[in-house]
Amino acid sequence: MQIEVSRDVFRLAQVFTISRGSRTEAKVLTVRVSDGTHQGWGECVPYARYDETLESVEAEIAGLPAELTRQSLMDLLPAGAARNAVDCALWDLECKRTGKRAWDLAGLPVPGPEITAYTLSLDTPEAMQAQAAENAYRPLLKIKLGTPDDMPRLEAVRAGAPNSKIIVDANEGWSAAVYADLAPHLVRLGVALVEQPLPAGNDDALIGMDRPVPVCADESCHDRTSLPKLKGKYDVINIKLDKTGGLTEALELRRAAIAEGYDIMVGCMVGSSLAMAPATLLAQGALVTDLDGPLLLAEDRDTPLNFDDAGVHPPQAALWG
Repeated sequence: MQIEVSRDVFRLAQVFTISRGSRTEAKVLTVRVSDGTHQGWGECVPYARYDETLESVEAEIAGLPAELTRQSLMDLLPAGAARNAVDCALWDLECKRTGKRAWDLAGLPVPGPEITAYTLSLDTPEAMQAQAAENAYRPLLKIKLGTPDDMPRLEAVRAGAPNSKIIVDANEGWSAAVYADLAPHLVRLGVALVEQPLPAGNDDALIGMDRPVPVCADESCHDRTSLPKLKGKYDVINIKLDKTGGLTEALELRRAAIAEGYDIMVGCMVGSSLAMAPATLLAQGALVTDLDGPLLLAEDRDTPLNFDDAGVHPPQAALWG
């Protein structure tokens, strides 16, 4: 097995801001695995929140042995971006070898399109209202919040997009007191979901707290080992390939979480269509799909995912899987 890693940069369509900072481009790692005849590929987005850098993830991948399978990879690398890119590349390689689609290999039904959220960047209330109005035709909007001045922003977005379903992502930016204060207003404004309101290390405060709007674990949920710590705190889990360390673990996490009574959200980092493609398998029937990464880019991969009124469609074989 030959493994190659390259760095790719995709310009964003506009500055993208969350409570942790702003960016103008998406920096990703592209992994290609080859058996000498066929080649598969995958993408990951190293995330500083989890102490990942382009360099550290490259080093993890460089240390892998030549003899590699999806199952052996689970033991060689921890959950995270490095394992994700390699795992997804191995799925793609097997598809190329067998001539089968990834959903057939996974024993899943043929996937269809799923409505995806579209994320509004954190900005002034006036600017966010303008963003909302521009995207008011979209059925599902996601708002990045997590500051002391969130209510004017939320009110502004609802005014700009009165008919869209809204979900909010606080990116760990609230305290328990702030969340409790905001909760009735979230209900009043028709918010359908709150993503990671409290810091992952301080989310015990959610136990016993009224949750009139479903609360979703993002930073608090990485893979199946996270599930025991979520009881009594969350209603939904956000599955992201860069957190689970690939599609293999993500499928298992999805099954385990559903068995324990959680609803499913499928999310993403800001990356290209290659990064989103495997996640379209997970998104089938999910409560919330949030795979808008390519919609935030000014440029994308060849043979990109198709986004239309029906949602995000599964990938063509020329892209992945």
